[in-house]
Amino acid sequence: MKQKAVLFSEMTPEPEWEDEFNAWYDEEHVPLRMKVPGFAGAQRYRRNERDYCVVYDLDETAVLQTAAYREVKDEPSERTAWMLRSVSNFTRYIGRPVGARYRAGFDGAVTAPVLYPVFFDVPEDRVEEFDHWYEEDHVPTLMECEEWLACRRFALEVADPGQFNRLALHYLASPLALESNARAKARASEWRARLAQEPWFKGSYMVFERHGPRSVAQ
Repeated sequence: MKQKAVLFSEMTPEPEWEDEFNAWYDEEHVPLRMKVPGFAGAQRYRRNERDYCVVYDLDETAVLQTAAYREVKDEPSERTAWMLRSVSNFTRYIGRPVGARYRAGFDGAVTAPVLYPVFFDVPEDRVEEFDHWYEEDHVPTLMECEEWLACRRFALEVADPGQFNRLALHYLASPLALESNARAKARASEWRARLAQEPWFKGSYMVFERHGPRSVAQ
């Protein structure tokens, strides 16, 4: 199965119009993108009461340069323009796939209850070792926990804000996976300990819960 590229984006509405924000997202923002050739699907998530994110699966990152997508993005409705002016905590990360691992039998559409994104800014001369560590040591150990369902890894071509160049999307059956023996073991490996001595080895971590059903291309 060819791995999908990703567009990961966050927005935070004000409580006074959070319901309208969600209606707009579900009725207009996502459906318009599901009609763009190359958009394969989307799943929304929520954390900390009002922080929302969406993960769009793309056939390739070049989809975001097509005329069909530029028309959607550059010619917004009044409703969309108001929302985008009014939300806070807006982020946008675009990544091409560099690896993925799924638990046997897990749905490749990655509709897991919990999303655990991890961002890193890795020096170019250390990227190869970092990727090998993640693929050969870190993820296999994490998935010794049965509630660790999948991990998709991306090289970021766009990171706004921040200077991150690596994103790992971990899909969990429960947030308890983060307290598992497998995670403790992964964080205690000798390979990770060596990397952790480097000043750049400082990840950014978040935990989201699935919000609403998965959207698929139309």
